[in-house]
Amino acid sequence: MEIKILDIKGNWTNRKVEFNDAFFSKKSYDHSIYLEIKRYLSAQRQGTHKSKERGEVSGSTRKIHKQKGTGESRKGNIKNPIFKGGGRVFGPRPRRYFEKINKSTRNLVRKTIIEYKLKTNKVRVIEDIQLEKPNTKFIFNLLRILHLKDEKSLMIVGIKNKNLYLSSRNLKKFKLLNVEELDCYSLLNFLYIIFSESSVNRIRELFMN
Repeated sequence: MEIKILDIKGNWTNRKVEFNDAFFSKKSYDHSIYLEIKRYLSAQRQGTHKSKERGEVSGSTRKIHKQKGTGESRKGNIKNPIFKGGGRVFGPRPRRYFEKINKSTRNLVRKTIIEYKLKTNKVRVIEDIQLEKPNTKFIFNLLRILHLKDEKSLMIVGIKNKNLYLSSRNLKKFKLLNVEELDCYSLLNFLYIIFSESSVNRIRELFMN
């Protein structure tokens, strides 16, 4: 599969990138995608939830009434969970929502999603962008030229570009990542992918080995 490289004005250049047949797999990895997305979303949880248990609630530890002879059920102190304001039984405790997935599986999932985007014509490749200072209007015009102004678009660059990041962070339907930051959730969450020319070779290095 060949994709022509666009310049920053949206015109075709004489350069192109090629994804050979070895890049595409013939198997389905839907379950692996499910596991990786589940792992990613779980990792976003803070896990700082906590409720007070019986020993942590403030109050007297005096026994409410004597054990026998009152005609009522036996009761301990006022911090008993059966009373209003008492401690909570089996409440949430701080924990880590961590699920381990092999690095090779994570790379396979990213590769599979990129394959799908390529097959459905949801990938654009543009020449590398160098900005001397942040310019949000430039990014907005670039998306308009690519007919992606109203589409959720993910741009992937080869290396970190601070000015490019500052130019794009206020756009609601646009996200900028470098290859090392690329995650499966973003690949699925954004309909279109925009590769910079330098990022394509890095993608091949990561996913063809």
